[in-house]
Amino acid sequence: MDSSLERGLALLTEIAASGDHTAHTLAAAVGLPVSTTYRYLRTLRATGYVREGEGRYEPGRELLALTGRHSAQSALAEVGPAVLSSIVDALGETAVMIVRVGTQALCLRKSEPDKALKYTFAVNQLLPLHAGAGQRVLLAWAPETVIERVLEAEREQYTDNTLTTAQLRHTIQSVRQTGWAVSRGEYEAGSVSAAVPVMFHGEAVCSLDVAGPESRCGDKGWVPRAVTVLQTAAADLTDALESWTTSSSKATSFSKKGTS
Repeated sequence: MDSSLERGLALLTEIAASGDHTAHTLAAAVGLPVSTTYRYLRTLRATGYVREGEGRYEPGRELLALTGRHSAQSALAEVGPAVLSSIVDALGETAVMIVRVGTQALCLRKSEPDKALKYTFAVNQLLPLHAGAGQRVLLAWAPETVIERVLEAEREQYTDNTLTTAQLRHTIQSVRQTGWAVSRGEYEAGSVSAAVPVMFHGEAVCSLDVAGPESRCGDKGWVPRAVTVLQTAAADLTDALESWTTSSSKATSFSKKGTS
């Protein structure tokens, strides 16, 4: 294989896996000089495979299309609201859908109860991967390079309950084993949240998180009940993603036949 192609593929593979890099961390990860890395990144950015913001590089629209993430997130945005509403109906608390964006998380969709006191995120709000149940679920299923970068970085201590590095390492293993996470005031004091991953083709494409005040969600029976509801919703969402992508594939195939 041409060495130039190998270098370009190595950069794309690293960006697709980790999702968020500087030119220097990319160069170190793939073993290229920084000057060479910048040259390749200019080409990849110009062709839409990489996008850059404030010196950080992440997958562009073309790379997202190749990996299927763009399709999955479009499906989540379409079928997610009904699933979130079912969680709110069952538990009476705020339900959010969170996706990972590099070493951060992002609130993709939300559904809220009609209550004065509630905990929620704004749609498209960036969130830390190290604090909060939904975010830590995504951290647990992130690539090892992302996990290590989060653990090694200087992290904000949002409350007295925000996890330490040692606690984070332990919880990653725990979340993988149990399949769910719980947060008690890690990101916002006084809140309780539970979350599960939504698995699709072997990847955690998002997490489903339900959160409320400790006054309503602090008893020991709330978390198990919330996890059961979330796991049912996650299974429904996985089925919906399968149906959505199958329908999209058939529509694309029909469209191509019609124009051939």
